[in-house]
Amino acid sequence: MTLTLLIFLFPLAYSPGPGNLFFAANGARFGFWATVPANIGYHIATWFVTLAVGAGMLAAFTAYPLVYTVFKTLGVAYILWLAWKIYGAGQQAGQAAKVAGFWDGVVLLVLNPKAYVLMALMYSQFGQADALIWVATVFTLNNIVAFCLFSLAGDRIAARFARGQNGVRANKAMAIMLAAVAVWMLFL
Repeated sequence: MTLTLLIFLFPLAYSPGPGNLFFAANGARFGFWATVPANIGYHIATWFVTLAVGAGMLAAFTAYPLVYTVFKTLGVAYILWLAWKIYGAGQQAGQAAKVAGFWDGVVLLVLNPKAYVLMALMYSQFGQADALIWVATVFTLNNIVAFCLFSLAGDRIAARFARGQNGVRANKAMAIMLAAVAVWMLFL
């Protein structure tokens, strides 16, 4: 289950989104070590919120099996929509940033709709009752790796996304991966 979960999470966690771009911008502007407090805050919040979302999803799926089917179908449609939007996206523009702290990371997670959608989608596929803590931990650790990589390579990523067709190519590659995940989800 862990390998399948990581394959499922890869294009979602490593594609440009609010968290990744936040940490890439802060890494580019202030360096990796300046992003550590916000990264810790974000991921402590991630673990607890992921457990809460998972517990709620399992209760709904157990009480109403049709909810599972509807949610899974909507999840596939949403991922395909995300893939379409990313595939057609142009270059990513950076924003002015300030050094972020622990609470900035917590607030970023709490206000990040992509995070909630990913958690719900993940539990629609991997939500066994005996695996809630394991799934939340794998999800959180995977995101830590993704955000650290974006922070460490922030200046290089920002430079590549700012020039020519490199940003467009990266978007197209991530979009194709997302679409492949959506198609794969249909057969689970």
